[in-house]
Amino acid sequence: MRNTAIQCLFCGAIAAGLWVAVFIAHFLCHQVSELQEVIQEPRIGSLGKYANQQIRPSEKISKQHMINGKSDPEFFHELFKYGFNAFFSRKLGYEREVPDSRSEICRQKRYSLRLPTASVVICFHDEEFNALFRTVSSVIYLSPPHLLEEVILVDDMSEFDDLKEKLDYQLEFFRGKVKLIRNTKREGLIRSRVIGASRASGDILVFLDSHCEVNKVWLEPLLHVIAKDPKIVVCPVIDVIDEMTLEYKTSPVVRGAFGWDLKFKWDHVFSYEMDGPEGPSTPIRSPAMSGGIFAIHRHYFNEIGQYDKGMDLYGGENIELSLRIWMCGGQLFIVPCSRVGHISKTYLAEDKFPIKVAMARNYLRLVNVWLDEYKDNFFFKKPSFYKSMAYGNISERTELRKRLGCKSFQWYLDTVFPELEKRNQA
Repeated sequence: MRNTAIQCLFCGAIAAGLWVAVFIAHFLCHQVSELQEVIQEPRIGSLGKYANQQIRPSEKISKQHMINGKSDPEFFHELFKYGFNAFFSRKLGYEREVPDSRSEICRQKRYSLRLPTASVVICFHDEEFNALFRTVSSVIYLSPPHLLEEVILVDDMSEFDDLKEKLDYQLEFFRGKVKLIRNTKREGLIRSRVIGASRASGDILVFLDSHCEVNKVWLEPLLHVIAKDPKIVVCPVIDVIDEMTLEYKTSPVVRGAFGWDLKFKWDHVFSYEMDGPEGPSTPIRSPAMSGGIFAIHRHYFNEIGQYDKGMDLYGGENIELSLRIWMCGGQLFIVPCSRVGHISKTYLAEDKFPIKVAMARNYLRLVNVWLDEYKDNFFFKKPSFYKSMAYGNISERTELRKRLGCKSFQWYLDTVFPELEKRNQA
């Protein structure tokens, strides 16, 4: 009898253990699935309905194969390795001329020769060589030499061979204008930008992604606005460079926005904002910046706390900086007369779960520092486990907010982005 009871208890313990294991596995899978679904950071060059791009990815790939005639796996390998068509990028080479996408009124504008100088900071990790070099060469050739203090390249522990000695060799051509910094460990985009900014000597910091091509007279309009008020942060209009054909496409003037899930999106510009004497060349107030392409006075960048270095990799830092600018006494504008093309990396097949975890952590830091009583609107859009996720120590950022005398998130809603609260009420 006693042996039978022991056997029953033993079997019961095994069954209970199996049920617990199944439950934990189901919960973890559910978390992974939820993170993959709810955190989809939009690409900076993706303009959604504003970009007039109707071709689906599969159709683009088929079209591409008809163009270059390649049918071997190498094409797809490179597509997922770099996130765009590396075959066409190699054909374009190190530089090219892109169409002038400015409006006629912008082309007629003239700017003072006595503007602040700029340090252009470009961070990269395993970037396609030709795309990176086109970014650098376009900045060098399309920026007035007396205004371009330097280009600072920050290599965030790239592993690709052509980004080592080959890059060093090719950059010799720009000796004296380009500084190359190589991180000794992987820092991520956010901390790499802080490292690059710390080595800058120009008056204005201009941050670019590593797969851009600047357009004609792109720098002067940005410097012109900041010269009038050093607490204004400015972004160019982001033109689209198609990730498959690498065709440069003109984008409409839109402003940056986001929803209660804090995902960035492009939004329409109110017509009255372009009714002034400068017409469609007037800088546009923007509730948020899209991410990696903006200009800010170097001293102001340091004054308002640079980036939150407690954030990992990338994701959410653009919304956090946007809120900090507006709520702490600055302003954020999009400058229609400045145009920069950007490749949207649609096809990246890297291990994205660590990036999504970093994004979730970054959003939680943002929410708990800046959203005040409205943070529940964010959690309402997210799975319940978000409230229990760790996001590190934010005391330094909350102290920064107090020290800067920043306004409330309610002020931001009332003054800068009332449309966000209306969406919550709808």
